[in-house]
Amino acid sequence: MVVISRAALSPHCFRDEITTRRKFSVSNVVVNVRKTSMGFSNRVVVGGGCRRGKSVIVGASPPIEDTVVVTEPLTKKDLVDYLASGCKTKDKWRIGTEHEKFGFEFESLRPMKYEQIAELLNGIAERFDWNKVMEGDKIIGLTQGKQSISLEPGGQFELSGAPVETLHQTCAEVNSHLYQVKAVAEEMGIGFLGIGFQPKWAIKDIPIMPKGRYEIMRNYMPKVGSLGLDMMFRTCTVQVNLDFSSEADMIRKFRAGLALQPIATALFANSPFKEGKPNGFVSLRSHIWTDTDKDRSGMLPFVFDDSFGFEQYVDYALDVPMYFVYRNKKYVDCTGMTFRDFLAGKLPSIPGELPTLNDWENHLTTIFPEVRLKRYLEMRGADGGPWRRLCALPAFWVGLLYDEVSLQNVLDITADWTSEEREMLRNKVPVTGLKTPFRDGLLKHVAEDVLKLAKDGLERRGYKESGFLNEVAEVVRTGVTPAEKLLELYNGKWEQSVDRVYEELLY
Repeated sequence: MVVISRAALSPHCFRDEITTRRKFSVSNVVVNVRKTSMGFSNRVVVGGGCRRGKSVIVGASPPIEDTVVVTEPLTKKDLVDYLASGCKTKDKWRIGTEHEKFGFEFESLRPMKYEQIAELLNGIAERFDWNKVMEGDKIIGLTQGKQSISLEPGGQFELSGAPVETLHQTCAEVNSHLYQVKAVAEEMGIGFLGIGFQPKWAIKDIPIMPKGRYEIMRNYMPKVGSLGLDMMFRTCTVQVNLDFSSEADMIRKFRAGLALQPIATALFANSPFKEGKPNGFVSLRSHIWTDTDKDRSGMLPFVFDDSFGFEQYVDYALDVPMYFVYRNKKYVDCTGMTFRDFLAGKLPSIPGELPTLNDWENHLTTIFPEVRLKRYLEMRGADGGPWRRLCALPAFWVGLLYDEVSLQNVLDITADWTSEEREMLRNKVPVTGLKTPFRDGLLKHVAEDVLKLAKDGLERRGYKESGFLNEVAEVVRTGVTPAEKLLELYNGKWEQSVDRVYEELLY
């Protein structure tokens, strides 16, 4: 039996306060899990709790320092059962939206420095009663209830929203967050930009955040791809996290999500500038993932195999090279080694030591395919954008995946798409958007059918949510992506000055 003492939590997963306790048994592993009615908690814990207060240090990030008693090692079955524990009945399905944005100085348009970010985080904590998340003596995030604010490697400001029932709640959450952030930031001369790629500044101009895991990633990325540092320091995304009821339901949603991810990329394409000039893409952010680290990104063709399920995803994740293990309040560099090695106690960095479920959970957050499986599914294909589109992205996916009729129609439409066609769309859409040729037409024509399915699915839910799709309906109708509209402005009234985008896409 493995007893895990405290919780691990990545910057990219939901942070949930304790509401109830339950026993979670995984084969020969017994741990206590913090359970919420929302179902997105990734924390595996024993003891402790979150005390409200402005200076409390919350165990949200970095990962916890494990005090581990190992009587039996983890098995692959334990890891499979961990993923399967995410299954929940439809009445427990929730919507979790995460979005990132670039902070900048109004006067210079330069990215926020860490010192400014720390002031901003402290100000939000004090004014709006958030709990502080510390790494050493550095503030690196905030938590409040089931929401959290965290920092990406280049200071991108991320809200990880609470799991909620309706899109109206999602949009209200986004509006409340932006109000709070702006209330403090504007007094500091700081604004926030909703775009998918840093439009003006080079990597050398981007401040580095004081988070240990990012130092390991920064050293490793250039060894496995040419664009990994761009991904870390100069991209922003919006994503939605959704539940599944069973392994079969997970498979159907995973396949639908992967097949349609290029359409989402096109609808939300919003990263046409780099270092002050057009970059040749409508979604440079999406293109960057094609040469970041092929071991941990991409379209995962094996998801469409007849044999696919939780176990096959575990087999994939076991062989994705690790980044780190967190021990003794430090990140131990494990790059180039695999979790399969770790299961066998064969990590040279920590010889003979065996993993816990916390380690597995942390490892899953370092895998970046277009759709990611944890104990829920993450749709990861969209560029960051202005606030209206932050509500449209979850609306698009909820309408398609949370309605059985729409989901089945998506699976029917995409059933005969080949792996080569899916890969072609993945590679070409960042350049040509909805104008990408597909079979006997354009991707725009497929998007028209898909958007109707999303709208119908939302209407059948009965919450009057279909209006949130209005922001992308015009994109589908015209075939013109948000990025192409920005390029038109750049070549027109902006007189080829990218500085105007900071006003156009200001939150």
